[in-house]
Amino acid sequence: MGRKWANIVAKKSAKDANNSRIYAKFGIEIYAAAKSGEPDPHANQKLRFVIERAKTYNVPKHIIDRAIEKAKGSGHETYSELRYEGFGPNGSMVIVDTLTDNVNRTAANVRAAFGKNGGNMGVSGAVAYMFDNTAIIGFSGEDADDILEYLMEKDIDVRDVLAEDGQIIVYGEITDFQTIQDALKEKGIEEFSVAEIQMVAQNEVTLSDDDLEQFEKMIDALEELDDVQNVFHNVDLD
Repeated sequence: MGRKWANIVAKKSAKDANNSRIYAKFGIEIYAAAKSGEPDPHANQKLRFVIERAKTYNVPKHIIDRAIEKAKGSGHETYSELRYEGFGPNGSMVIVDTLTDNVNRTAANVRAAFGKNGGNMGVSGAVAYMFDNTAIIGFSGEDADDILEYLMEKDIDVRDVLAEDGQIIVYGEITDFQTIQDALKEKGIEEFSVAEIQMVAQNEVTLSDDDLEQFEKMIDALEELDDVQNVFHNVDLD
């Protein structure tokens, strides 16, 4: 798993520099999740998960509440969750998750972001098989063994528990995301630095010089698209 969590924290810090953009994306994601089922996080696991993620990005409560209220009443927009896969320079692989009310616009924009930055968009399934869908939950702490033992006592299987740079990171199955987080809350952990479901590359590649510069431009172009919620890749940026 390496330092995948560190990449997430770094990305969050960069996004914090443009709060209005990240808040807007979460507003749409919360609205869509509330529309997809009950507009109550206690009865809608998907909505509950999105709200938990939003809290780690310090999304204000009024934005969360406004999105849910819109889903209850006046909102009529329909959003589709779409995944695009593609390639960058020198063996790099990219997955782009989007949430859109205009599929044609989103597909064209994603394709352009790839093409204008030395990449190309592939077919569905072109690279996803090289990634593992993983729950990643992080919080302040030092004793990974204690957390692993505690989760085992709770009969919760996890892929790994690591301690690094004052953080404990739990990697688990996506189906156990809420179970893991609830168990950690029972242990008294109240704040999470990371609470994500991520596509984690099975193997990473290292880029350098022009390839690395071009790749980073491509990722920036993809992440700046309003319809893009997440971008995953297999490049080691540590």
